[in-house]
Amino acid sequence: MPDYRLGDVIDDFCVRCKRIMNHNLVSLVNGEPAKVRCRTCHSDHDYRHEQPPPPKIDPKKQALFDEVLKKVSPDGSGGPVPAPEPEAADPEILEAEASKPPAPKPPAKGKSKKTST
Repeated sequence: MPDYRLGDVIDDFCVRCKRIMNHNLVSLVNGEPAKVRCRTCHSDHDYRHEQPPPPKIDPKKQALFDEVLKKVSPDGSGGPVPAPEPEAADPEILEAEASKPPAPKPPAKGKSKKTST
């Protein structure tokens, strides 16, 4: 166990920066770090032993998400659903679309130019 002193620089997870950053020791309890101050954003927080906080999962959202997954994949495999195969195109329709003239472009929006006579 290292001998900690106030002002020592240690690594810890910063709750504001959301990264492991350098911190100064602000408070010690029984020789162990209790509070630290981030040297980047200067926020004070409890010493977290370089561990990020657990993710916040809303149980209602998780239940709804699981319900949607069951509807998408009722067998419970959780794998991706195969895409439907495209239907074969009718050659007559393709030929008719190719013979159509291109659609005219809509007029441009904005100020119209006035010509003087």
